[in-house]
Amino acid sequence: MPEGVSVARIDQPPEGRFARLRAPLGVTSFGINVLTFEPGQRNRIHRHRDQEEVYIVLAGTLTLLVEGARSDHGEGDVVRVAPSVRRQLVNRGPGILRLLALGGDVRHEHDPRDAEAFNDWSQTEPGTPQTVPVPEDLPPSERA
Repeated sequence: MPEGVSVARIDQPPEGRFARLRAPLGVTSFGINVLTFEPGQRNRIHRHRDQEEVYIVLAGTLTLLVEGARSDHGEGDVVRVAPSVRRQLVNRGPGILRLLALGGDVRHEHDPRDAEAFNDWSQTEPGTPQTVPVPEDLPPSERA
């Protein structure tokens, strides 16, 4: 891989219920894990002081208890939980539940305008996503 690029797999075997992706990827600005729950498993009730979490349901059905109130979320659903809110993740279903969990510190607001864009690989002076047009789609001869 080129310098500055790292790769991990979301289907790696978990250590217990967690497959930690932050360290193998070298991510320093947010947490990223794959959580795997067998039928009937649940994690502890928890909250965070400064970290909001986003759960992406990859397989199965997530039963999310928030301050004791239940909601169910299926494959493809994306759920955000604020830092101070107590939550518990539960697999009530007959199959495996797999989630991608992302966590970031709310004290450091995301800057969506920090992107720099280029018209081609030879260009060294960047523009912005607002000033550099989206390129034409690949012609059929270049598609896989």
